Amino acid sequence: MAILEFTKMHGCGNDYIYIVALKSRPADPAALAVRLSDRHFGIGADGLIMLAPSKSGDVRMEMYNADGSRGDMCGNGIRCVARLAYERGIARKSPMVVETDAGLKTIGLNFESGTITGATVDMGEPILEGREIPVAAAGSIVDYPLEIAGRRETITAVSMGNPHCVVFTRDDAIHKLEVSEFARLGRLFETHPFFPRRVNAEFIQPISRTHLKMRVWERGSGETLACGTGACAALVAAVLTGRAERKATVELRGGNLEIEWRERGAGANHVLMTGNAVEVFTGAIDLGAAGMVAVND
Repeated sequence: MAILEFTKMHGCGNDYIYIVALKSRPADPAALAVRLSDRHFGIGADGLIMLAPSKSGDVRMEMYNADGSRGDMCGNGIRCVARLAYERGIARKSPMVVETDAGLKTIGLNFESGTITGATVDMGEPILEGREIPVAAAGSIVDYPLEIAGRRETITAVSMGNPHCVVFTRDDAIHKLEVSEFARLGRLFETHPFFPRRVNAEFIQPISRTHLKMRVWERGSGETLACGTGACAALVAAVLTGRAERKATVELRGGNLEIEWRERGAGANHVLMTGNAVEVFTGAIDLGAAGMVAVND
């Protein structure tokens, strides 16, 4: 019998199952992510995130989407990783450095009356070169025409360690779409051949130059209540297309994120994201005799 302890957490409603995997880890985390993420037959989540040993940072974030695919980076998830690492004594400091598949990220924790309420993440510099995002075109992909299901859409592509396709809307029609209709639209973007590694799709309604309203489809997870990297990509795209200032509130279905794309000074060209990190509950599940393996030093 192998008992796995977990913590359910969310950032703006973008929820994951968190596992401290410093000494032992699930034998098949991809399959476990599929099993536990199911909202009817499992715990229910957008995916699974493990806190693993790191040789270059204070802790490593290992992420699996709800469909079992590997995720490079999650802005909402990394804030929760930092909070859990601090509270479990893994990295009792702020700022801390978290290793991800998209590189090292620095996180400063936010406290109120001694309690962690959220964090500010230095998300690094946005990637704007098409082949590096990646998309099937070279150069900057800004207000780029793309054929989707017989319609021409105008997109801006940005990578924040994972690929994003940002579409700006003129009204709030996208926010009124039924879940099934939005899912159909999201899948068309995610699996379009223009995106060789699939893509996260953000649909943005500019409310003002400092307020963007967003609905998001995440590759491997479907519609989520929030996407931190997507909010960062949305602001970068809005600045590039003249729709927003370099600091704005991004309103998501699960809450707000404060995003800044620094123009000059310390951290110039870096994107900073501030948002909450909320613990929902803790629990344990029996994975069976072969469910866990030791972590090699």
